Amino acid sequence: MSATTAVEMPEIGATGLTSKEVVQRIESGQSNAVKTSTSRSVQDIVRANVFTLFNGIIFAAMVLVLITGSWRDAVFGFVIIINTGIGIVTELRAKRTLDKLSILVASEFLVHRDGRDVEVPHNEIVLDDLLWIRAGEQVPADGQIIQTWGLELDESMLTGESRTVRHKVGEQVYSGATAVSGMALVKVNAVGSHSYAATLTAQAKVYKKTVSDLNKGINTILKFMTFLVVPLCILLILSQIHTVGGWGTALSTGEWRQAVVSAVAGVVGMIPEGLVLLTSLNFAVAAMRLARHNTLVQELESVETLARVDALNLDKTGTITDGGIAFNRLVMLDSANSAAEQAATQALYDCCNEEQPNGTGQAVLAGLKAQGYGAGAVESRVPFSSARKWSAVRKSGETWYMGAPEVIISALEGDYSSVLQQVNEYANDGNRVLLVARSTAPLSPRSGLRDAVEGANVSDDPQLDVQAEPVALVLCSEKIREDAERTLAWFREQGVRCRVISGDNPVTVGAIARRVKLTGDHEPVAMDARELPEDVNELARVLENVDVLGRVLPDQKKAIVQALHTQNHVVAMTGDGVNDALAIKEADLGIAMGNAAPATKAVAQVVLVDSKFSHLPDVVARGRQVMANMERVASLFLVKTVYSALISLGVVLTQIPYPYLPRHITYIGALTIGMPAFILALAPNTRRYMPGFLKRVVAFALPGGIATALSVLLAAWVLPPVMGWNVTGDAADLSALRATSAIILFAMGVFVLARVARPLNGWRGVLVAVFAAAGVIGAFVPFVANFFALILPTGATMVATLIALAGSALIFALCLWLAPLVRGLTGKLSRRH
Repeated sequence: MSATTAVEMPEIGATGLTSKEVVQRIESGQSNAVKTSTSRSVQDIVRANVFTLFNGIIFAAMVLVLITGSWRDAVFGFVIIINTGIGIVTELRAKRTLDKLSILVASEFLVHRDGRDVEVPHNEIVLDDLLWIRAGEQVPADGQIIQTWGLELDESMLTGESRTVRHKVGEQVYSGATAVSGMALVKVNAVGSHSYAATLTAQAKVYKKTVSDLNKGINTILKFMTFLVVPLCILLILSQIHTVGGWGTALSTGEWRQAVVSAVAGVVGMIPEGLVLLTSLNFAVAAMRLARHNTLVQELESVETLARVDALNLDKTGTITDGGIAFNRLVMLDSANSAAEQAATQALYDCCNEEQPNGTGQAVLAGLKAQGYGAGAVESRVPFSSARKWSAVRKSGETWYMGAPEVIISALEGDYSSVLQQVNEYANDGNRVLLVARSTAPLSPRSGLRDAVEGANVSDDPQLDVQAEPVALVLCSEKIREDAERTLAWFREQGVRCRVISGDNPVTVGAIARRVKLTGDHEPVAMDARELPEDVNELARVLENVDVLGRVLPDQKKAIVQALHTQNHVVAMTGDGVNDALAIKEADLGIAMGNAAPATKAVAQVVLVDSKFSHLPDVVARGRQVMANMERVASLFLVKTVYSALISLGVVLTQIPYPYLPRHITYIGALTIGMPAFILALAPNTRRYMPGFLKRVVAFALPGGIATALSVLLAAWVLPPVMGWNVTGDAADLSALRATSAIILFAMGVFVLARVARPLNGWRGVLVAVFAAAGVIGAFVPFVANFFALILPTGATMVATLIALAGSALIFALCLWLAPLVRGLTGKLSRRH
């Protein structure tokens, strides 16, 4: 609980709950805490990283090799354990970062305890608390009104009714409503999962897994490999047993051990073990990087969705504008002297100087205070009501009205069309216009100001004097965020279509869109949402030509997202109000502001904690980095999968000894795939998202994989007869073949890495050179060479190896040249059919 606040609230007789009673209620589970999670639990993280199908296959393979006694060939298993550990640690770090950040999102509320007012977090409100509800706050828990000072609630999220509701003493208020003016003291009678907001959140937060194009592609690869690995492993063991003379010989001589090790070499190569790890690692690191910019990612997979967004729906208030209002000036309607203008300005100040002024009133007060105005003597007042759209004060024998021009003028006798014309002209320039009118008639009967503070009720239906005369126009404007124009320009350049969707007047919203250059040099097309068709397909057609929508209802926001989906758009939706929650949930990517309602933040995948719209380009750029880099990494891993599967198939069909050992693939894979992949996965990359991840990865991997498999198999088929090696009967000859095959495999791995890392200017070229040099140097280090069975060829073997390497390079170039020709031919054939 925080210390006593500096906020001065009206005096009340009740003392509220004592500290002891609060503790008792928290212990008995009667607090407003609702079990929510911004990230996976530790148990889920460990389970997801450890208990995977591929870890199971690798573990089984490692156990098989250990049974044979060849522990050096089982080192691949320990690499998997290390990689899994890295994945767990990274995700735990991300979890800690996100959990800390999520605390910043929580709002605090004012309660009356032990005879004083204190601010407490949302979760620490308890049953029977005396809770202050103030203008601008969302009701955090259900309660009964004890005292009210003109409280009006927006209950549109509860009832669908856009009109505000004024509540009286004894009436029930529900969590999820928003106070738009006045304030009240309520006694909490439903908290936590029993409150209305929690019920609403539970309904909205029906789990909707973020669809990841990246994960779908990788899972397709992994499913295919699952069906391939098991039968190939069995066939490999049978073929290797055959090469040593059959089961009888293998069991009697112990050659079965070598057969098992050889088979495992093929299986290990086919498993893209680091790909799943790197995907989750990349998501987690991206989430941590975004967290440093006060952006909370609530679902790691949503990082990738950021890259695919091509339609961004923006709420005006809180996104393009900061939610604040600025007083610009007072415009007198008739030529008046300074005394008349001063009297009108003072009356304007007094009309706004209520107990709980709304945002516009606060802006006017701040602007006039800066000009030296202060509170004047007021005999009586009618507070502002969003239902009436006006307020009034009685002073010095005159009644002054202030409010919406069209509402006040419609109640007056006489023709004031010229005044309305002026109002429209100012509104078209993006101003929020109020009217000040004066009358000599007395104000509707009511008590004095002191009584109002003590809780006296206003007349239920105060009336405007029809003889009142318009005196002046008040011009205010919403504060546009300094970064709004720059951020919108970035999205335009990146091909993302932005639309502003607001509940305000479309003319006013359109003017603001024009000021921030929503559509660049073109005039934004604005439309009143009340004219939108209800049919989703027709709505989609209309939306293609609309940039700004005003007077939008909550259910229309959801319909707009659905309509964009029919045109295959990937939609992101920003918002902060409870009325945005359903649209945010419907969107592919929901983005909530940090000051958003709890229900809205609960369904969003991303929360901008400091509510800065300028973070969105960084959010999208980070998603694009993940997608583009993971495409590189997936291509690298899949090449190994392709050549391992093809080599294993060639070995099975021709009944030859497997051409390399598991430790060879461990060494080569680490230097040409594993370690470079970690670096490439986290490198800067701003390439735009392009659909077809899996198709491009496979198209990239096949030429490199086929070239590598052909190079190794040709060496295994041709070298033994040319060199006179007896690979089935002489262990030394078999070791020579495997050493040569390992060198060919390493060289092809470097070729593939160089192709993946392009362009090779700058650090990427250095990366390839460093890992290529590391592989060569390792072969000259006795310990490394002995451990990984690396043998440097000499004499005739050296010549044969060099010729084989030259042939491999030629095969690699030939496969790369043929690949586009084959793709073009298959494309033509598919189009014909």
